[in-house]
Amino acid sequence: MILNRPRLISTIGIFICSAFLAYVPGHLTAQSQGKCSLTVRVTGIRNTTGTIRVALRRDENTVVEAREVAIDAKTLTAQTTFEKLADGTYGVSVMHDENKDGKLDKNEMGMPVEGYGHSNNPAKRAGPPSFDETKFNVSAPGTSIEINLIYWP
Repeated sequence: MILNRPRLISTIGIFICSAFLAYVPGHLTAQSQGKCSLTVRVTGIRNTTGTIRVALRRDENTVVEAREVAIDAKTLTAQTTFEKLADGTYGVSVMHDENKDGKLDKNEMGMPVEGYGHSNNPAKRAGPPSFDETKFNVSAPGTSIEINLIYWP
């Protein structure tokens, strides 16, 4: 099988960028308040430039909340806590927005030039993971997850 490398790379970029469309305010939805909390810790950040964008999802198409988080210069990590969550299934997507333009930037071949990651830390590959690969259960106060960012060379 012969692969068209530029087309494959462009497709990868499109898939990954589509995972971050959640940052458009129109995609945010109201949630019922609960007693659970979720702390998201982001590791593997390559520098202190820009901010970390975190989106909490209920399913593929529903974003509960999206926010920007500052990078800790000493540890090159970022952390945020979502409060008053209802019990249930969630997924988290994260992006290192180095130039603070609100989107995942790509090079001329369509490859991401900024870091990204998802809950459950699925392996780097062409295209974003499915929600099923990133989902996890929140059922108690004090739930926490860690997401390690992925950067393409």
